[in-house]
Amino acid sequence: MKRSAYTLVLILSLGIFVTSIATAQQQPAAPSAGTRPAGNTSKGTINGGGAVVTTGPAVAASAMVQEVDAAGVKKLLTRGEGATARPLLLNVWATWCGPCREEFPDLVKLDEDYRPRGLDFYTLSVDDVAEIKTAVPAFLQQMRARMPAYLLNAPEPMEAINHIDTAWGGEVPATFLFDRHGQLVFKHSGRIKPDELRAAIDKALAEK
Repeated sequence: MKRSAYTLVLILSLGIFVTSIATAQQQPAAPSAGTRPAGNTSKGTINGGGAVVTTGPAVAASAMVQEVDAAGVKKLLTRGEGATARPLLLNVWATWCGPCREEFPDLVKLDEDYRPRGLDFYTLSVDDVAEIKTAVPAFLQQMRARMPAYLLNAPEPMEAINHIDTAWGGEVPATFLFDRHGQLVFKHSGRIKPDELRAAIDKALAEK
């Protein structure tokens, strides 16, 4: 009798164990934590990110981001001819960059204030290209940014860096102001100082 009872308990235990394994296999896997984009190995430079990012669903087309290579960056910096030429403000940033995210509301306000007065303003993300339809436009949409947005995809980032400023080491955030003739007249590494940048923009707009 004792052997039969022992056998019954053992069979029931095995049944519960097998059922538990089957149930666990049917459960969907928990989403894994975000990882640093491929190729991003350094901190705070155009070549890499210093924080974890995650990829979410694609966002609405209102926050579209265009891919651009080094030649495309050079073209963006080209100003027009004569009276139609406009000064250009370029901000280089990334979603993994804390100071970049912190300064963005100030940049959006600058764009709102100065675009009607004749300033062109582009943002250039150095996030991984995989984020072009996810993390990057999602952040821009959250910030209600309306300036044209680009994402750099260049095998040799130094070529793009040199088109912008040969003295720049690639750190982000970085902000550059070009006059209507395409000459670099102001630059700042790190979080912007709005009053300082506004003064530089006012001067660029006043010059013919």
